[in-house]
Amino acid sequence: MPRTVLMPVDLNDEKSWRLALAEAVAMLRANGGVLHVVSVLPDFGMAMVSGYFKKDFEKEALKRFGQALTDWVAEHIPDDIEVHPHVLHGSIYDEILRAADKLKADVIVIGSHRPELKDYLLGPNAARVVRHARQSVYVVRE
Repeated sequence: MPRTVLMPVDLNDEKSWRLALAEAVAMLRANGGVLHVVSVLPDFGMAMVSGYFKKDFEKEALKRFGQALTDWVAEHIPDDIEVHPHVLHGSIYDEILRAADKLKADVIVIGSHRPELKDYLLGPNAARVVRHARQSVYVVRE
């Protein structure tokens, strides 16, 4: 039975977490344990791109992102669930996989929309997590 659940959320897309959160909460209520909620702020990518932003933009963005995640947790996670929010920075699926390993997650509960043709060609983040995770991955579809 999973006791450490990692759940990635996109704070700008309720479909990324609405049904997945209900499943993660049910899982934890049945088995006990802890929920690690992660949200990833993508990095700038190429160094030349960062030159178009002011010096402390990335630091301030991470600070605001962290506060947004803290507010989301306070609003959406029931009080009887032990939860730890984590702000990650970098490639979305790489950071999710790295966090799952570091936190020794038993399962990753991830929301996913119905696949479209472009998803089959490019591969969404959820699909990459499923393919490369060392943990079991429970995909909750809309």
